[in-house]
Amino acid sequence: MIDENLLNSLNTDEKETFKKGLDDLINQTYVIENEYKKLNASYSSLQNFLEQIIEVQPNALWVIDENSELFLQNSEAKKLDGLLKIILKNRDSKEIKYKDLYFIIKIVKQAQKTIISATDITEEKRQERLISMGQVAAHLSHEIRNPIGSVSLLASTLFKKVDIKTKPIVLEMRKSIWRVERIIKATLLFTKGLHVEKNLFNLDDLAQEIEQSISFYTYSKDIDFIFNLKTNQIKGDFELLSLVFQNFIFNAIDAIEDCENKNGVVEINYIEDENYHIFTIADNGKDIEDENILFEPFKTTKVKGNGLGLALASQIVKAHNGTIELEKNPKKFLIKLSK
Repeated sequence: MIDENLLNSLNTDEKETFKKGLDDLINQTYVIENEYKKLNASYSSLQNFLEQIIEVQPNALWVIDENSELFLQNSEAKKLDGLLKIILKNRDSKEIKYKDLYFIIKIVKQAQKTIISATDITEEKRQERLISMGQVAAHLSHEIRNPIGSVSLLASTLFKKVDIKTKPIVLEMRKSIWRVERIIKATLLFTKGLHVEKNLFNLDDLAQEIEQSISFYTYSKDIDFIFNLKTNQIKGDFELLSLVFQNFIFNAIDAIEDCENKNGVVEINYIEDENYHIFTIADNGKDIEDENILFEPFKTTKVKGNGLGLALASQIVKAHNGTIELEKNPKKFLIKLSK
């Protein structure tokens, strides 16, 4: 507020000088205000730019202030609610497990801010574990293969020589040996890789191969096996595809054994279209407990098995440019093989 008495005491020139000074002050205020707006806009633009940089990062990022309060984070960090607290409690840890996931942690201090990044290495850990387990499994399979082969040969010879009362016992021995041989074969195929040799073969031959393998599989319930396979010819690796269907059939048998039904049904149907041979495999056994680990190597919810059957089946089908899908209500697997 300008003092009115002071203003009245000024002469004309002094008033003009005072007015000019006041105008200059007002104009300078406008300049400062505009500069402030520009500076604020520039700061906001810079902040948005930094947020965009952080947002496009594939790993989780947090920026913490000097009071350990959250200053900034990206969307990947928001998905991992709770991980930041664990990191702050274990600042020296370079690797942290959180909700069955593994993360590499990096912490960088810049001025009064701390930047924390968490990179998901779960898949890398999984691959390392599979490689390690595969190496051990392959070594054991090599060591077991020769002795099992000798035992199998001796059991076959013994079966021919024993009396009729003893034959069922020897037959059960041969079934157990056959199952061990299948596990060894599946393990070596999985760990060493597949070599696919495609040739034409009849689906009738595939049905006979599956039926023969069932005769070596041990189960206690009455199970009807329905194979609606046409007399078509398809091109593929007969031995490997036989393993695929055997694995699905054996899984179906185990599901029936584990359920409350007194009798079971396993059914394979076949159709074709212009691009695919399509097979469906259905059973009335126990539902699948965890479909997320269905094709995960060395993981199984069953008492029987080593968790390689469906994982190997998936590899073989992919090698034939095909797919495997699980359908529900009713439960069945859909196998498509490229023509």
